[in-house]
Amino acid sequence: MPLRDRRTEGMLDRFSRAERWIHHVTALLMLVCLVTAALLYVPALSAAVGRRDLIKPLHVYAGFALPVPVLLGLLSRAFRADLSRFNRFDPADWEWLQRRDRRDVTYPKDGPPRGVVPIGKFNPGQKLNAAFTMGAILVMLGTGAILTFPDPWPDRWRTGATFMHDWLFLIILVVTLGHLWYAARDPGALGGMLTGRVDRAWAARHHPGWLDEHERGGGIASGNTPETPSKRHPENPDNPLKTRPNGS
Repeated sequence: MPLRDRRTEGMLDRFSRAERWIHHVTALLMLVCLVTAALLYVPALSAAVGRRDLIKPLHVYAGFALPVPVLLGLLSRAFRADLSRFNRFDPADWEWLQRRDRRDVTYPKDGPPRGVVPIGKFNPGQKLNAAFTMGAILVMLGTGAILTFPDPWPDRWRTGATFMHDWLFLIILVVTLGHLWYAARDPGALGGMLTGRVDRAWAARHHPGWLDEHERGGGIASGNTPETPSKRHPENPDNPLKTRPNGS
């Protein structure tokens, strides 16, 4: 699905409605799995809440449903396009991982501040998080199936599945809390996932490569390339200025 440029509003379409629903439903199912797992396996919570006969089936059903939004999402062209973005690292991604000043910005003569690394639609942290999440869902689905239907499996398989399921739950919990923490610190990214649109200035600061890609596909004259950013502060163009930390 092509991005629509809303120049009059200074907004860019970032996620389609289908992509947002995939994210929201997957997040809801993951939250149900994490909360019910805590209620089942943390003794204090289990004793305080009870209702194991209700919580356990809810945990199982939510777990088996986790892959469904992604599988249905494959019907969406926009979602498939973003999956291809997630599945490759380009030179800018490796540069972003190696640089300590990866979140600094430069100040072009015209336009908003731009990130120093021309990151595309997703930065390497987002790509790694997506890869971990999908891998974790598959592992939890497999180990959960062994625990839910234990009879066909030998003892060593059931023991291994229990170990993996319990410890991966803790890792997923930590990663999820980190994901929520980063989202809370970036209102632009959070708003993009909620509404599907982001501010052009936010895109220039956090995903300048994606902004350039969008503008090239949005009618920029053939042969034109984005201007090389100038490291001069727009408020004082006569004085050179080093890159400033992102968010300053």
